[in-house]
Amino acid sequence: MSDPIPRRMTADVDDDFVVFRIGIRINKLWKVHRWLPVFLAMPRMLRELESDPDSGLLRYRTSFGLRNATLTQFWRSFEDLHEYAHDADAEHLPAWQRFSSEVGQSGDVGIWHETYRVRPDDHESVYVNMPPFGLGAATDLVPATGDRETAADRLGPPADGESADDD
Repeated sequence: MSDPIPRRMTADVDDDFVVFRIGIRINKLWKVHRWLPVFLAMPRMLRELESDPDSGLLRYRTSFGLRNATLTQFWRSFEDLHEYAHDADAEHLPAWQRFSSEVGQSGDVGIWHETYRVRPDDHESVYVNMPPFGLGAATDLVPATGDRETAADRLGPPADGESADDD
């Protein structure tokens, strides 16, 4: 575990990247035989991705709730994510096929995902007294000073039709 950095920092990202959020919701707690295999598939995928530095996965973080587990992943590109998801020799595609055939739309366990393609100047971050975290752990951290002092500075110029004061 890294120590907190005792100042304001921001993620230094000059290229496109992808934020991929995926999760599981246990709808019927007593149907362990339905949700446990789904739950256990993700660690296998993560080990596989971590063992391949060229996979495009930059970093991930898992969060747990009462009936939910959410995984936030940072990817180098959508193409890398898509390639992994459709690779017949990787862990994901067979796991997805098993879920579809064994659980399907039974309602016993839910899965979901959201994909966000992020372009330069369309994101900002700040970390104060934090160890590397989130996007800052997936990329480089730099001091949030000078032209990176405020959220508006870090976010870049407004898009066409927006003013700097838009919320």
